[in-house]
Amino acid sequence: MRTPLCERLGIDAPIFAFSHCRDVVAAVSRSGGFGVLGALAFSPSELETELAWIDEHVGGKPYGVDIVMPASIAGAELGFDPKAFEAMISEKHRSFVEGLLDQYEVPKLPEGETAHAGLLGWVHDAAREQVEIALRHPIKMIVNALGAPPRDVIDRVHAKGILIAALIGTVEQARRQVESGVDVVVAQGTEAGGHTGEVATMVLVPDVVDAIHPTPVLAAGGIGTGRQVAAALALGAQGAWTGSIWLTTTESDLHPAAVKKLLAAGSRDAVRSRSLTGKPARQLRTAWTEAWEGPDSPGTLPMPLQFMLTVEAITRINRYAHVEGSGAAKLIGSPVGQIVSRMNAVRPVKEVMYDLMNELVDAVGRMNALVEEDRQ
Repeated sequence: MRTPLCERLGIDAPIFAFSHCRDVVAAVSRSGGFGVLGALAFSPSELETELAWIDEHVGGKPYGVDIVMPASIAGAELGFDPKAFEAMISEKHRSFVEGLLDQYEVPKLPEGETAHAGLLGWVHDAAREQVEIALRHPIKMIVNALGAPPRDVIDRVHAKGILIAALIGTVEQARRQVESGVDVVVAQGTEAGGHTGEVATMVLVPDVVDAIHPTPVLAAGGIGTGRQVAAALALGAQGAWTGSIWLTTTESDLHPAAVKKLLAAGSRDAVRSRSLTGKPARQLRTAWTEAWEGPDSPGTLPMPLQFMLTVEAITRINRYAHVEGSGAAKLIGSPVGQIVSRMNAVRPVKEVMYDLMNELVDAVGRMNALVEEDRQ
């Protein structure tokens, strides 16, 4: 079941898998799909370590890297200056976050332990450094999670013979990305986890396919079964971009408390909230997301300030979510799409890939049988 984009990338299955976990990325690529490592959370040295590990464990199979270079961020004129960004965050917002942690009895971090340092991956200077690191590895595609990268970055990537992809949520965005030099467009419907727009996948994908033909399109948002992959191909996409379904795999490094909540969640438990990054991102409904929508909330900050404001809190929540006496488990969550309703068991990546492809082949076979029956 190979599409032209599969042929171009040298993969066996039209399954593209985004994950922040290197084990998932390598396992998907080894199983015939195309794993994509989310680079945002990693410092330069950490990203180098992660990619070197993938190189050693991917079995020579192709993979990609996802970066974040937003079209607009608050304080863009400040460049890569963490202190200047920190100064833009009000005490009112800091007090709200600390009060929420106190309410749920989330302890402070141990002395000497700090929050993750990779938070300024949102800033272009940091993302450019991530691109340079990625280009030192045998990757086949760089993806920007928030539109097209700047032209000089696109040219730098193309000079290495590597494809550029961009996630979009509207037809207008798709046209702009193609005009900017993007090779592959990921049409992401509102059902998707993480940053997502308002148009449903079933509507968005064919509109984008028709608008930017012959540029290849990947369908994203609410895709987690072979039948849904078949639907994506029927809509004109050359593959399915998946993310949420890998969170509950054996290889996933998601916190066990968050995994437990995902396994019990329904599709309506995946809500769009600005509480994570300042931009609308679909994530698990938790006491954290509810608090930011509540009457006492000061409102979220623009990107990247919201992420900077909350990164230590998220670190504390994840550190203590398994500790009795702390309410951190009520606050812990994860970006996840509406497909969470079908994520009901922890399974190995290889098994998930096997089921996706088997069900895809069965679905296509049933449709072909209907066509043949109609012809008789």
